[in-house]
Amino acid sequence: MTVRTAIVERPLVPHELLSEVASPACGAVTLFVGTVREVNDGRSVTGIDYSAYGAMAAEELERVAGEAVQRFGTDRLIVEHRLGTLALGEASIAIAVAHAHRAAALDAQRYVIEEVKRRVPIWKREHYTDGSRAWVDPTRADAGRTP
Repeated sequence: MTVRTAIVERPLVPHELLSEVASPACGAVTLFVGTVREVNDGRSVTGIDYSAYGAMAAEELERVAGEAVQRFGTDRLIVEHRLGTLALGEASIAIAVAHAHRAAALDAQRYVIEEVKRRVPIWKREHYTDGSRAWVDPTRADAGRTP
């Protein structure tokens, strides 16, 4: 079994997560990497500060991963979320899942990202090109977009 979660303050290395979950028993290995984008809600972004209630965030992230393992029948799942100041293009979250079948791997991955956004106490403050900064509600960021 390879199930691991981490809240980190270092750059993420997504390909290492893929190597960790890969197995000859798995026909599907998926990777989701969330990155800092240059525009949000029509405003030009230069970076993001991520902060968290550390112990609670770590516990809830672990709980989400455990639920995904149970719900989708995988025992190969890793989630890392980064804290600190990130520049455009830098990875804020990486989720790697391996499963015998692609549907379960993809479903587990989607479940994890949606639940992280909804439940894990990690906050982001965007930096804008005009010099201002604002906190962003992670549960609202993708509202109205179809999966």
